[in-house]
Amino acid sequence: MSDDLSGVWDGTYIQPGTGMVTFTATLVEAGGALGGSVSEPCTNPHCPLSTHHASIAGHRSGSAVSFVKRYEPPGYGFDTVHYEGVVNAEATEIDGRWRLPGNSGSFLMIRSAKRAQALITEQRAKMPAR
Repeated sequence: MSDDLSGVWDGTYIQPGTGMVTFTATLVEAGGALGGSVSEPCTNPHCPLSTHHASIAGHRSGSAVSFVKRYEPPGYGFDTVHYEGVVNAEATEIDGRWRLPGNSGSFLMIRSAKRAQALITEQRAKMPAR
């Protein structure tokens, strides 16, 4: 398997007071830059949305990955979350920690068996040229 991180990833993160939250991320890697999107269920009982959507922007250097997840729209107790993790040698898992001011937890992303090539191609076309 290619070590390019582009593709669909199934993930979980642990949020204190809430427990495990599942999400689906689509990553696009180009020249070390990471972009993409995330969808996850709203776990806040007062949230008017059933699903949150967020964009991802960050980078990868070797096995180190870092990105910022920005919820769209911000609010409902969500805005910007920082992630730092490590990619395994097969580029099939990313394991690390997320953090907010005064709060943090672990996350794990596993490359999905599904291929979303059309979506990846579309998102690559939207990434700024370097």
